[in-house]
Amino acid sequence: MTTTLHKSITLVEFLKLPETKPASEFIDGYIYQKPMPQGKHSRLQLKLCNAVNQVAEEPEIALAFPELRCTFGGRSIVPDVSVFTWERIPFDSNGEIENSFGIYPDWTIEILSPEQSTIKVIRNIIHCLKYGTKLGWLIDPDERIVLVFLPGQAPLEMSGEEILPVPNFLKLNLTVTQVFTWLKPSRTKRMF
Repeated sequence: MTTTLHKSITLVEFLKLPETKPASEFIDGYIYQKPMPQGKHSRLQLKLCNAVNQVAEEPEIALAFPELRCTFGGRSIVPDVSVFTWERIPFDSNGEIENSFGIYPDWTIEILSPEQSTIKVIRNIIHCLKYGTKLGWLIDPDERIVLVFLPGQAPLEMSGEEILPVPNFLKLNLTVTQVFTWLKPSRTKRMF
């Protein structure tokens, strides 16, 4: 993870900088560049967004966004998956989703990459909870566990067939095993 300190940079100045690939985050006066997503990370991110959006988009309950910049509470972070209830999604005058989200997500999901700082990721989840996020997940593909963060509680370590908690607004039944099964895509024969 690359860290750069800009002694006099403010959040406003950071937001004027060009976007980087992978994304950079602004935390306590520092700029942190996230690691480039790798295969397991990308697959889990895609499947989580799809699972949420499959049950929540059509009835206009919520939307899951991959790598969406969320700026609130003096930080500008880019969770791997951000879920927003429908009524909190910023829409423009044309009814289209805004580019800038100056609010906390209702649910934040982080997928740990091998070279990523676990503490930094946990700090971002705790920051989200402090400002109103209802639930945070930290998924560790190597350990095959999910740490679940709820406001005012110690993190829960979940594994195996345990059903993962989701926010009240969402009906989604997933076990930890099911989440990690997504790392083995089906190999059906394709006919051309």
